[in-house]
Amino acid sequence: MSEESVFKNKVKELYALFCEKEWNPYVTGVIVAFFSVMMMAWWRPWGAVGAIRNWGDWIMYGLATLFGTDAGIFGYYDEAPKSVLFDSGSVIGIGFVAGAFISACLGKEFALRIPPYREMVKAVIAGILMGIGATLAGGCNVGGFYNAIGNLGANGFAMMLGLVFGVILGLKLLYLEMEHISWGEGGSKTISFPSAVIYLMGLIGLLGIFYAAYSYSANEDSDYIASLSGVIVIAACLGYTMQRGRWCMVQGFREPHMTGDCTLAKSVMLSIVIVAIGAAVLKYAVPVRTEGEAVLAVGNYVRGTFGWGGVVGGFIFGVGAMFAGGCGSGTLWRVGEGQVKLMMVVPFFAISSSIMTAWFRDREFEDNGVLGSLVYLPDVMGYGPTLLLIFAVMIVWYLVVTWNEETNKLIVPM
Repeated sequence: MSEESVFKNKVKELYALFCEKEWNPYVTGVIVAFFSVMMMAWWRPWGAVGAIRNWGDWIMYGLATLFGTDAGIFGYYDEAPKSVLFDSGSVIGIGFVAGAFISACLGKEFALRIPPYREMVKAVIAGILMGIGATLAGGCNVGGFYNAIGNLGANGFAMMLGLVFGVILGLKLLYLEMEHISWGEGGSKTISFPSAVIYLMGLIGLLGIFYAAYSYSANEDSDYIASLSGVIVIAACLGYTMQRGRWCMVQGFREPHMTGDCTLAKSVMLSIVIVAIGAAVLKYAVPVRTEGEAVLAVGNYVRGTFGWGGVVGGFIFGVGAMFAGGCGSGTLWRVGEGQVKLMMVVPFFAISSSIMTAWFRDREFEDNGVLGSLVYLPDVMGYGPTLLLIFAVMIVWYLVVTWNEETNKLIVPM
């Protein structure tokens, strides 16, 4: 074989590794943690519900403009929300979906997958439940659990507890549906595209991210807008990584009770530990080295939901995520690969989150401690003990799921 042929084969192997093959769950978890810390260091921790809620605010603002702000809940929307192109949460969401889209296209996995009629109904229910749950818990599975614990907030543990029981109930309900409901099984189809077209769409998506990053960075009037260049790039990397590894946090809660497999659960644990270490370094060591100058707000994703709000919110969100077939981040990367059911979830998730958040803010529920307490763990026990606590909880979770993998004691029967 000629040297040129060997080189071509190596290029193909490298392309297959990065763009076509499904990534190892543990590698994916580490990469997700890496980019999570990168996003934190660049600007702020990332999340999914911030984008979705901003989009919901725009939907509700449009309806308020049409029907008038005197009509019921529309009174919360008398002012235009922040632009979807300049709200950092929205930019994260756009970049995340774009990254997943690029991954799906380069891997020849993009297609418009239209679900059966019953799944469309479930998408509506799922979106509403996820919006309510995320508002009560102070975030979806990312902001309320993954990045909440990763950013050393006690509220993440409250949502984690609720997620476990919500996913179990959701799984039981899905089994009951399979057994007793036969309506709406038709209507599914897949709209595929030629490989050349899919590759072209992926290239356009990649160029779109570069163009957006350049446009943001070229803004000389606002450091905030200029910083969105890094935000959209890192978010795209997160979306690409999760789609390539098919990494969905709710599966980490579901699979141990459905099949007994704990691979993704262990991946999520590992990822959280890495993010927590990164957050501790950024929130403690860096300000010390810069003579006390704050470089990262310690309150990011530390919410006043350490109590019933976090637990109940996690429970409701877990049920909704099971109906949806994806968590907050899982919903967005599945949108990027063309899953029409998840595209239907997003607007109902957005509207319910927007309305609930506006209602809660108007009554200052979180500020008044109605949903629970705001507990930044290092303020209570210091950074070292906080990390030890997080490690201990992850170890207990690991022991439970690996024990269950061997014994199947926690499997939900069909």
